[in-house]
Amino acid sequence: MNDIEDITSIKLMVDEFYSRVRLDGLLGPVFAGVIKDDWQPHLDKMYAFWNAALFGVPGFKGNPFARHAPLPIGNAHFDRWLELFTQTVDAHFAGPMADDAKNRAGLMAAMFMSKLANMKGGAGRVIM
Repeated sequence: MNDIEDITSIKLMVDEFYSRVRLDGLLGPVFAGVIKDDWQPHLDKMYAFWNAALFGVPGFKGNPFARHAPLPIGNAHFDRWLELFTQTVDAHFAGPMADDAKNRAGLMAAMFMSKLANMKGGAGRVIM
């Protein structure tokens, strides 16, 4: 099995991952609520995101957290997202870049969960 090597690898990873997401009972409805018909703009943005994250290639513009914050999502969604992402990477790739992608996805999920918890007050936190 090859490692994630270039944009072709990233497109395979992203396309396969979002195919899984669309069919998932927990994540599918959340994405369907935001992406009605044409997935290509989202996929193109994800190609650019992962190309920038893994290979430092310029081209991604956006604020991923701001796009996710208003969605009806919680820890279970991020856990499932990470599970599907890891399964996808492991099904197609092996090597340092594949490990880096999984690590970055884990860090991103943890950061998003933490930020969402803080926005919602977090455990034991009172918001006035």
